[in-house]
Amino acid sequence: MPPPRPVVLDCDPGTDDAIAFLLALASPELDVRLVTVAGGNVRLERALANARALVGLGGRVVPVVAGAARPLLGAFAAERAVHGDDGLAGLTLPEGPPATPGIAADAIRTVLRAAQPGSITLMGIAPATNLALALATEPALAQGVAEIVLMSGAWAEGNWTPAAEFNAFADPEALAMLLASGRPVTLATLELTAQALCTPARIAALRASGGGAPLRAACDIMAAVPPSRRFGGAGHALHDPCAVAWLVAPHLFTTREVHVAVDLGPGPSRGRTVIDRWGRLRQPTNARLLETLDADGFFALLRKTLGS
Repeated sequence: MPPPRPVVLDCDPGTDDAIAFLLALASPELDVRLVTVAGGNVRLERALANARALVGLGGRVVPVVAGAARPLLGAFAAERAVHGDDGLAGLTLPEGPPATPGIAADAIRTVLRAAQPGSITLMGIAPATNLALALATEPALAQGVAEIVLMSGAWAEGNWTPAAEFNAFADPEALAMLLASGRPVTLATLELTAQALCTPARIAALRASGGGAPLRAACDIMAAVPPSRRFGGAGHALHDPCAVAWLVAPHLFTTREVHVAVDLGPGPSRGRTVIDRWGRLRQPTNARLLETLDADGFFALLRKTLGS
């Protein structure tokens, strides 16, 4: 088995972030060296408390560092309808270990300075502010990045505005900076994450498989999230865990190399990711798009990893 892949996990937990978080900590394929937190699904202080609690639940010793409370421009807008006021849909977890002092962008740069070239994966399941600040203020450190994996964007309809996915809309300038960083970028968009449809039947199957506290907590969180109108009330998408699953089990996915531009203007299209899947713009590719997902394999991965 190859050595675990070194990862910086940037998050804003968040219900689906929590599932992704637990999957990343439990996966032997990943070495989560740092957790950084941004405001997004909930305000920064609540997201930080949630991240600390999830580290405690996962039984790992990982530094958790607070970062951006707002995007590069404007302000974050929390998504309470899905995540609740506390970010975890009402699930109460024991308080986790204390946060590590410092600022997220500085902590990311520290990891990259100590890294071998092309060795660190930056995994963003939040607005991309922390990651963009880290690379923008010391661009040479990008040479330490193997891949930037983001749950962000959509090539069709958004879920926060008609045009934009939540993370992309929350800080489109930061997303554009990462796409221009010169490092490989992989996107799990809404079209991909819609295939990870969490239904009552799938939650029941996960519960029936047994397992310890992380799996039980994951099931409780999934069960508390309201069904989405996008899926006719059949369930809801597990967005952020798809980004983790790509690193752990890439065989579950098919991909396409694409050019991505981000609408940074004002108005109803702000935050839209213009994803050229067919090369119509004749621009060089700057991202790998995750296109299809083996959904049964994905939920089997959750069962096996969180259940262990």
